[in-house]
Amino acid sequence: GLVLGVYSSEKDDGAAQFTSAGDAFDKLVSGKLRTLLSLCGPPLKKGKTRVFHGLHQDFPSVVVVGLGKKNAGINEQENWNEGKENIRTAVAVGCRQIQDLEIPCVEVDPCGDAQAAAEGAVLGLHEYNELKQKKKPVVTPQLHGRAESEAWQKGVIYAEGQNLARYLMEAPANYITPIKFAEHIEQKLRSFSNVKVHIRPESWITTQEMGAFLSVAKGSAEPPIFLEIHYLGGANKDDSPLVFVGKGVTFDSGGISLKPSSGMDAMRADMGGAATVCSAIVTAAALNLPLNIIGLAPLCENMPSGKANKPGDVVRAKNGKTIQVDNTDAEGRLLLADALCYAHNFNARAIVNAATLTGAMDVALGSAATGVFTNSSWLWTHLYEASILTGDRVWRMPLFEHYTKQVTDCPLADVSNIGKYSRAGGACTAAAFLKEFVTASHWAHLDIAGVMSNKDEVPYLRKGMAGRPTRTLIEFAARLSQDSHN
Repeated sequence: GLVLGVYSSEKDDGAAQFTSAGDAFDKLVSGKLRTLLSLCGPPLKKGKTRVFHGLHQDFPSVVVVGLGKKNAGINEQENWNEGKENIRTAVAVGCRQIQDLEIPCVEVDPCGDAQAAAEGAVLGLHEYNELKQKKKPVVTPQLHGRAESEAWQKGVIYAEGQNLARYLMEAPANYITPIKFAEHIEQKLRSFSNVKVHIRPESWITTQEMGAFLSVAKGSAEPPIFLEIHYLGGANKDDSPLVFVGKGVTFDSGGISLKPSSGMDAMRADMGGAATVCSAIVTAAALNLPLNIIGLAPLCENMPSGKANKPGDVVRAKNGKTIQVDNTDAEGRLLLADALCYAHNFNARAIVNAATLTGAMDVALGSAATGVFTNSSWLWTHLYEASILTGDRVWRMPLFEHYTKQVTDCPLADVSNIGKYSRAGGACTAAAFLKEFVTASHWAHLDIAGVMSNKDEVPYLRKGMAGRPTRTLIEFAARLSQDSHN
């Protein structure tokens, strides 16, 4: 199969405006493609397709897909590069059409941006069907033509990184337990000589005095794991690393503060923070990015049992602060409190944590963007610029003292794990809680609860767990590595 892009016509005459690959193919078939397109009715709108059979012996089926305006660039209103998003969407739609035709291989028009085209193809075809007997036919996308092969390969690696996060988030919680998660990531990193993976057991977590993390883990029969990854890609192994921290609750029942049963199955993806940061490091290694990255993922389940945290319990975090657990379903911040304290051991250039932390984040922004709370404008700018390129957007949220007061005004301990006006500004009070465990001057907390899954909002992702914002984390790391290079 072959997927070709066509731009919306600038003029009203409706003549199709092909990409250079489309033009070349049309010449190959003596102008038949252009003729057929004009006979098929009005010009193709963005993301819409037409399928032609029998035009050329090498490509029994050709899908032509609308790319929108030719010079669509950065859209200030939308905070993304519209041209790149149009290509991702168009290519994904075209490749899925080839898959529906049960054709095993598809060549993809680079559409002027081979990286975006590769991302659209590889993200658009991904589906979790490991456990089904009836699977969709596997389609292998490859670049049409010889130009831009390096950019295409980069796009494939970025998209495979996000697909790894999607795989981990989508898999059932009895398949991805804390130890299975850690082993899966270790296996992905095994072939890289500049990566060390430490799978830390419960005994190690205890010696580190991570009382907040352990208090969540003790409610489950699954032992907790602290996953620590060292990627040494920098020219100097002693250069300050970028530290990624990810919340790794492999299933979240809410604990004693039990969640409603409706939709609880989706809480298999409550380790989305760990999945995205670990996948970003796997990708950084595949791209051989010239910087050092450390990944930290506290992994456990949050379950109700006779040993579980009880509302009103007080636990002690690694830095000595006491925490009143007023709601056992606000557990992610307990894991992160200890992991963030530990992150300060590494003299980090920046600490970035990701977590499916609060339902309030979903209420605030929905699935349009990841909420970012940060004490560093430098860090914010890098994340924001990366997200414009990837189309996986971020939006800055407040870290006001106003919210800090709501978690530190606590009857029994130094801090409470929920704000005292419970529902008001829930994502902001959660961020204020985390800030109590951070002294680094460049820290960002990404609340990814709203972007955890996809219904139909991102057209190049199928329905299911989204693996967002993995590509933004990768692009951010890539920009940081250029910074240190220059």
